[in-house]
Amino acid sequence: MDRRSFLKTSAIGGTAAATGGALAAPAYAQGNRTLTMVTTWPRGLAGVWDSVERVANNVTALTDGQITVEPKAAGELVGAFEVFDAVTAGQADMYHGADYYFVGQHPAFAYFTAVPFGMTAPEMMTWYYGQDGMALHHELGEIFGIKSYLAGQTGAQGGGWFRNPVNSADDFKGLKFRMPGLGGQALSKLGASVQNVPGGEIYQALSTGALDATEWIGPWSDEKLGLQEVCQYYYPAGFHEPGAALSVATNLEVFDSLTPAQQKAIEIASGEAHQANYAQFIANNGPALSRLISGGTQIETFSEDIWDAFGSASIEVLEEYTNDDIFKKIHDSAQASMRESSGWLSQSDSAYTTQRNRVLESQ
Repeated sequence: MDRRSFLKTSAIGGTAAATGGALAAPAYAQGNRTLTMVTTWPRGLAGVWDSVERVANNVTALTDGQITVEPKAAGELVGAFEVFDAVTAGQADMYHGADYYFVGQHPAFAYFTAVPFGMTAPEMMTWYYGQDGMALHHELGEIFGIKSYLAGQTGAQGGGWFRNPVNSADDFKGLKFRMPGLGGQALSKLGASVQNVPGGEIYQALSTGALDATEWIGPWSDEKLGLQEVCQYYYPAGFHEPGAALSVATNLEVFDSLTPAQQKAIEIASGEAHQANYAQFIANNGPALSRLISGGTQIETFSEDIWDAFGSASIEVLEEYTNDDIFKKIHDSAQASMRESSGWLSQSDSAYTTQRNRVLESQ
C-alpha cells in the first residue's frame, strides 16, 4: 500500500481520517484542525518536552486556534524511534525529535541534530538560518515525504556519565555506552559496545547494568533524569554533540494541504521554540552543575589522547558517507559554514570572553 492510500484508510492518521477522503487544501481550509504530533520523548522530560509544548502552543496562537497540535509522548501512539516511520507513512501528522535518531533512514539527518566534531549552537544557527542549512533540511526531508524545521537546541552536550573514570582510549573497549547518531558510530570504532536507548529508558538500563556509561543532554536534564544516582563520574565536555538541535517534521501531504499562513505558522513556531529552548538549557545547566558537584558528583575531563582518538574516529565515520551525493552536499556545506563562522567567532567572541574572564577574576 502506498503512503497516499494509507493516509486515506488509516484509523490513527487523525488528519487524513478526519477528511474522509483524499487530502486537499479546500477541505482542510474549512474549520479548525487537530494535528497529531508523535515525539521521541517521555512526557514531561526536562527541556525536550518543553520544546514540544512550546511548538504546539505557538502553532495554536499563531493560527488563532485554527490548528491545534496534539503531542503524544513516546509509547503513547508509537515508540520513540518509530516516529519517523509513523509520519512518513501517515500514521501521524508530525513528529518532534532529534533527527540523528534516524541515521538508519539516511546518515545526513545527523547534521540536523549534531555530528561529532561538528557545529556549536551559534554555528548551527548561522548555517541553518543565515546560509543554506534550512534549504538542505527541506531537500533531505522531502525525499522521505516530510517538511522539516529545527525546533529546539540543547547547546553543547556533556561527554557522559561513567561508573568508573576513563583514563585512555583503551578504556572504551567493551564499554556498554549509550550514544545515538554518528557519535555512537565513532565510539564503536574505539571498541565500545554502543547502544541507542530512548531517553526514558536510560536510568533503568544503568541501574540494571545493561549500560556502563551514557550521555544524555547536560547537567539540568541529566539531574532531572537522576543519572547522578547511578553514576559517580561526569564529563561535562563531549565530542559528539557540540550543539544539538531538535526538529519538527510534518508529513508533506499534510503540510502541502495547509494554507500558506498555516505553513508559515509551523515554521515560525519551530524557530521560536529553537531559540527559547537554547536559552532554557543554558540558563539551567550552570545551577544544575553546581548542585551535582555539591551532591558528590565527580567532575572529570578527557585526556588529550582520548580527544585525539575521538577525532580520528569521527573523521573516519564522516568520510565513510561522503560517497552519497546528498550526504556530501550537506557535509560540505556544513563544514564550510563551520570554518567560516569559527574563524570569526574565535577572533571575536572567544577572544573577548577569555579576556573578560581574566579581568573579572583578577578583581
